[in-house]
Amino acid sequence: MAFRSKELMKKIGGEKNMDAGVKESLKKSLPESKVVMGRAHRGIYAGRHIQFGNQVSEKGGNKTRRNWKPNVQEKRLFSYILDRHIRIKVTTHALRCIDKAGGIDEYLLKTRYKKMDTEMGLLWKSKIEKMYQELGNMEVVLFPQEEENNLAEQFKEMRIEQRAARRDVRRAAYGWSRKVEEIEGGEDVEANHHEELVANS
Repeated sequence: MAFRSKELMKKIGGEKNMDAGVKESLKKSLPESKVVMGRAHRGIYAGRHIQFGNQVSEKGGNKTRRNWKPNVQEKRLFSYILDRHIRIKVTTHALRCIDKAGGIDEYLLKTRYKKMDTEMGLLWKSKIEKMYQELGNMEVVLFPQEEENNLAEQFKEMRIEQRAARRDVRRAAYGWSRKVEEIEGGEDVEANHHEELVANS
């Protein structure tokens, strides 16, 4: 799918069949990238695409045509709005832009549609904007301090229960040893073991 305004106007039927305001809005929203690589549509390249030039020899100055491909890496980037990792192909330049913006969400929200020249970037940008709008419409409920403390205590107890359950499963699977209990139990087990040694001596 090409996002260039001229090709889109040809598909619609030319500029004659369009209103004056529609043409201006299309030019504002659509990127005007001349050449977009095929694989660039499947990632976020941040304007880095294949470049062409000459390889010049040192002695004779002979020129040979060559190309430079962008440094593309497959990364897992965490999205706070989607609350999950996104596996996506990005260039190293795009990674620096994402770090500078403060994350993949901020980069997609701040980058204009005109500069987002790939299908994947436009897809994720529209998804993030939709989710961000839904989050903005949600009502925020603030708990009193006592309820927050109660929730924190309940969460702490739940973590302790989960840890104890995992310990019981490990003991059932691999057996029990005093050394493991000393590591998990801490000072109480060491004190009990010391009392047993004193009593036996």
